[in-house]
Amino acid sequence: MVWVVLGLTGFAAVAGLLGNQPLFDRLVSDDAPQVPGPARTGQDLLTRANPTGPSVDLLLDRVDPASSAVRTAVTAAAGELSRLPDVRAVRQPYADATGQPLPEPALTPAALARNPLVATDGRAVLVVVQVAPGLTADRRAVVVAAVDRRLERVATAVPGATAQVGGTQALIAAINSQVKKDLGTGEAVALPISMIVMVFVFGGLLAAGLPIVGAIASIAGALTSLLGFSYLVDLSTTVPNVVSVLGLGLCIDYGLLLVSRYREELRRLHSTAGAGGGEGAGEGAGGSPDAATLERALERTLATAGRTVLFSAVTVAVSLSGLMFFRATVLRAIGAAGVSVVVVALLVALTLVPALLAVSGERLIRPGVTQRIWGVRRFTRRLGDVAPSHGAFSRLADRVQRRPAVVALAVVAVLLGTGIPALSMHLANSGYQLLPRSAPQRQLFEGLAQRFPTSADAPLQVVSTAPAEQVREWGADVAAHLDGVASVDAVRELGTGADRVSVLGVRPSAGIAGPDVDDLARRLQDRAGPVTGYVTGFPALNAAFIDDILERAPLAVGVVVLATFVLLFLMTGSVLVPAKALLMNTVSLGASFGVLVWVFQEGHLAGLLRFTSTGSIDTLIPALVLAFAFGLSMDYEVFLLSRIKELRDAGAANDEAVATGLQRSGRIITSAALVVVIVFAGFASGQLLVIKQMGVALAVAVAVDATLVRMLLVPATMTLLGEWNWWAPAPLRRLHGRIGVREG
Repeated sequence: MVWVVLGLTGFAAVAGLLGNQPLFDRLVSDDAPQVPGPARTGQDLLTRANPTGPSVDLLLDRVDPASSAVRTAVTAAAGELSRLPDVRAVRQPYADATGQPLPEPALTPAALARNPLVATDGRAVLVVVQVAPGLTADRRAVVVAAVDRRLERVATAVPGATAQVGGTQALIAAINSQVKKDLGTGEAVALPISMIVMVFVFGGLLAAGLPIVGAIASIAGALTSLLGFSYLVDLSTTVPNVVSVLGLGLCIDYGLLLVSRYREELRRLHSTAGAGGGEGAGEGAGGSPDAATLERALERTLATAGRTVLFSAVTVAVSLSGLMFFRATVLRAIGAAGVSVVVVALLVALTLVPALLAVSGERLIRPGVTQRIWGVRRFTRRLGDVAPSHGAFSRLADRVQRRPAVVALAVVAVLLGTGIPALSMHLANSGYQLLPRSAPQRQLFEGLAQRFPTSADAPLQVVSTAPAEQVREWGADVAAHLDGVASVDAVRELGTGADRVSVLGVRPSAGIAGPDVDDLARRLQDRAGPVTGYVTGFPALNAAFIDDILERAPLAVGVVVLATFVLLFLMTGSVLVPAKALLMNTVSLGASFGVLVWVFQEGHLAGLLRFTSTGSIDTLIPALVLAFAFGLSMDYEVFLLSRIKELRDAGAANDEAVATGLQRSGRIITSAALVVVIVFAGFASGQLLVIKQMGVALAVAVAVDATLVRMLLVPATMTLLGEWNWWAPAPLRRLHGRIGVREG
């Protein structure tokens, strides 16, 4: 009942039904992830010197710019808009920067062709309305809406013309709306299919439904957690999907493990009691387990699978905490929110799911109504959650153990080969390309970039507190001697007093974005010292983010690896098993990145997955996939190792413990991985490009880890190492004897 109240309250808060602002209205969309440094400093100086509000753009297409009808319609709209109290400025091709009409010589077809507000193909004109800065959110929305309505009417005055109206605010709104839709689509796809899979796994609706109930509670907790974080930091539009899908996947994983182990313990204890010996008491194998048996089964479940869930959650949380070593706010926010969602999933697994198990009791081992369906009973006997002593996975382990070296080398070769495309990964911020190509706001921004390349400020802006003349001389030197610079704009002086700055626009010869432009931003910053300049703009911010990732990744990875090593040592008492697990996860992650590049950067499967390749991977993806996929890989490693260690502690030899552990955990790992792959695939079916990339990368990582790694590489390497698997130096053995975690 407590979880019902918490879940309903959480969903109400997220929807804004408790008098608060809804979560999806609080999301922000930055042009590029920002980190402290010269690019951010330059942007802050520019904002202080020249504060601006949002702009609204009109792309009036299929027109003749020299037509008097077009000029009259555009000029009339511009005049009306400029008189609105909260409109700061209106830029249009038939007036100068002060709003005064251009002289007739400037309105000839040849002169208009050179106007930056006329399309390069001569078939469209651009009107830019700058809203005053400092408005409240409500007032800004009212002004932007009024400007939108007036601009949309321009096309009606010009026969045959079409109008595209939008801007930064409209783009953010479109992305936020798509986030919400994709989240709903992902849940609508993932939950029903996951339910069907688990019905086959468990052979009954009741057992299958328990992890789904936990997953729904996890979604409520995840979104509520994000709502709380939105009051502390700015949350990117991609955060809800990324974090929610993790919570959903983990909760289903943990629910599967707990329900499966409870059914196994209940059957074992009930059978033992019916035979007249062993633990617990019961009414015999033919009757129903009594209360003592049910209680003992739940205790055993929490002592074994519950401990595994705890270890798994701590491992995943440690992996996500690595994101907080980076300076980018968006990565820190995802890391902190992700850790909180892991805590929610853990609480759901250790409180709500056990409560549901206690309420369900012996009904979980009764044949469900689905067992009456033709073929289902036979299928669940083969692939159900509770494995027999010998079966498909133990036979697989036997085959692997006959030729462990061959299997290990073959799997490593496949993984390394799959990872080769990752060596050519190119990172870029998706920006408006997050949206599908059919989205009106993406079409508008693509049209502006392609047809009005000089209408906006230069991609790179050098902001300096030095005198304008000094900046002008420095700019002339850069234009003459620095490769990659096509031209520099005239120096602008903005602001007054302490906020006064000189601004020099630099236009790269390679365009407005790309690795060459990012590199130019770095080289410009290296040369900006003599004028105390700060290079800012989209490419500079993007380059700073990538540099921060590369600089801080070794520390973040090192801390996560060390913490994970310690956790696995506490669980196994070995130093070789954790080291081997970390190496295998590294190779597995490389394969995932290789598939990511092959699909999204190179454009393979674009038609199947319904996306348009940008020729790059979003800058957020490598860090997020590394953290999330590493955590999930260790999740399944913990599932398998806990079973093997349990058998090892019971006296089994190494090879026997490996084979039997794989047999007992293989079904649940495979089933859990299948469900998680479905969850990620469900979210990848949405429209946002970054979520597609994240979903596919994680789905591949989980699939590879649960098949090639867990089913083949782990038993092969553990067979090769033999009793050395459990080796540790004498001091560490004594330490594990004092503080190691054992089955309680």
